[in-house]
Amino acid sequence: MEQNNKECSSSVGGFQVPIKRIIQFSPPLYRQRYNFVKNLVDQHKPKKVADLGCGNALLIQTLKCHSCIELLVGVDINKDKIGSQRCGLSPFFGDYLSPRELNLSIILYHGSAVERDSRLLGFDLITCIELVEHLEPRDLADFPQVVFGYLSPAMIVISTPNSEFNPLFPAVTLRDSDHKFEWNRKQFQTWASDVANLYNYSVEFTGVGEPPAGAGNVGYCTQIGVFRKIGAKATESCIAGQHDEYVYKMVYSISYPSLQQKEVRKYALVNEVSRQVQCLRRGYVISLKILQDDASERLSDSGLITFSGPVFTELEKTNIEKSPKPFSFGNKFYVPLERLFAYPKVNRLCDNVDTMRALIADTMKLNRDGSAVKVDLHDE
Repeated sequence: MEQNNKECSSSVGGFQVPIKRIIQFSPPLYRQRYNFVKNLVDQHKPKKVADLGCGNALLIQTLKCHSCIELLVGVDINKDKIGSQRCGLSPFFGDYLSPRELNLSIILYHGSAVERDSRLLGFDLITCIELVEHLEPRDLADFPQVVFGYLSPAMIVISTPNSEFNPLFPAVTLRDSDHKFEWNRKQFQTWASDVANLYNYSVEFTGVGEPPAGAGNVGYCTQIGVFRKIGAKATESCIAGQHDEYVYKMVYSISYPSLQQKEVRKYALVNEVSRQVQCLRRGYVISLKILQDDASERLSDSGLITFSGPVFTELEKTNIEKSPKPFSFGNKFYVPLERLFAYPKVNRLCDNVDTMRALIADTMKLNRDGSAVKVDLHDE
């Protein structure tokens, strides 16, 4: 973690007088907060994650690449700001070429963190990054009842400014004009511990944004509490028994392509089979040219099995080598489906050869008995 301290000065009587060092964090402080959450996701593999006070949804953009997450929800009270960079939430072309294994839905809601909405029940992780300091006293009093009591996720992450760090900034009272307060470490830890005890959570304290050398006694610039639900999570039956309360207004929703979707799986399988067939065809043509030029007297399969690129295990190599070999007849090149199924990237997309045949039959040419893919041996 790198910090840059720049001298800030003002003119007094014609002379430049140093006022305070400006602290610049690298990575930026907001990115350090997001990376903290990202690391938690890497560790705990939550399936359903909600970010209260999501703003422009940059944290959601950061988390969408995690393969374990199946539902990402953002909530913010500022309708104009929420998801203002939504283009970063949409699937890219590569998401269709290499679909996720699991489904992923991203939903943004306009609403308040102190409103109850049953669509946020049963989540594994709820994050409140730089949120609580924006709440009015009445909303702050309601916040634990809603988030810890009603929503009651398995884990909650709350970050908030550490006011003890503020004297290191030039002319800072509150870090944002919308902040209603900023806690020191004792105030935050007292509030967090009381809430944790009341709602049956444990809590651990940490932070991001280390102070400069010589100022370590002020603590992290951003203080963080990580709350974990004690005991079993709420069962699905308990969640289902809750009365539906739909308060939030949906402003954005997108679903990502995944291998759970039949058409996406079919598209991915056809692409992978086509790629492998062309790779084998090129290798076969090269081996024929070598034989024709008498450059080699051995008839080998070296042009038909390429183990460069992806790393195969010894078992995978053995399975490929034992499978039926490609062959040609006239100007047609045939790759047995069993051969294709032996490749890991193909067999992960279908359960067996019959399933593969059914998925590719209307897109790719097969031989008469449907046992092999048929393509032209030579390019036109």
